[in-house]
Amino acid sequence: MPELPEVEVCRLGITPHVVDQQVSDVIVRNAQLRWPIPEAVKSLVGQTIEKVERRSKYLLLRLQSGTLLLHLGMSGTIRVINKNTEVAKHDHFDLVLKNNKALRLNDPRRFGAVLYFDQHIDEQGLLAKLGPEPLSDDLSAGYLFTKAKNRKVPIKTFLMNNHVVVGVGNIYANEALFKAGILPTTAAGTVSKKRFDALTIIIKQVLAEAIKQGGTTLKDFTQADGRPGYFAQKLQVYGRAGQKCFICETILEEIRQSNRSSVFCPSCQSD
Repeated sequence: MPELPEVEVCRLGITPHVVDQQVSDVIVRNAQLRWPIPEAVKSLVGQTIEKVERRSKYLLLRLQSGTLLLHLGMSGTIRVINKNTEVAKHDHFDLVLKNNKALRLNDPRRFGAVLYFDQHIDEQGLLAKLGPEPLSDDLSAGYLFTKAKNRKVPIKTFLMNNHVVVGVGNIYANEALFKAGILPTTAAGTVSKKRFDALTIIIKQVLAEAIKQGGTTLKDFTQADGRPGYFAQKLQVYGRAGQKCFICETILEEIRQSNRSSVFCPSCQSD
């Protein structure tokens, strides 16, 4: 599943090609995604895309009188292509622009979403209960410590809760906890404020570095066959179970938490 850095890189990739462009057509080939694509998307025709924002892993295309929300689901991709580009399997939605380009969503598993908020009002409430953005000042020193008070849930599960903080997905939770020296099984409520404040800084650094690395794939968002997905990253622990720790050469271990893989160094990370 694309995580926050992948979605942010997607936003950066498509923005120069769609902002200030007028919508000339909306093509829905398969409306049955995670939620049915509403008929209201047709009202986008004639409107101009004013900006592209991101909230958590949702892309928000702001137009004059409403917001188009896009989510990539488990396996979706978005491209800016020539509007006459041959339609491929799983190409479910096109936002056609006056400049003869189209923003196209391809989603093999159909867990993605295309929704429209009239007057920019989030009627479904998808965004209302989300936690702060990790790269914003809203995720500040003391915030995680306060939210974790008396919580017995493992800290990795705590960090991946979008009601606590958005965008710290499985890959980046593994990496941040390794850099912070905290075992993923540690009860969130037992972590000190000092360690939480250090972890907050590390989360910001890990995500910012991933976005920087993903910048090499920006051109892929204007290629019909581009599939950047998880771009190449310099990962310390994720996907390296059974290999030596880069720091101490201890063999990295792997456990399952909430049906997700947690990889850690039993020497570098502690309760």
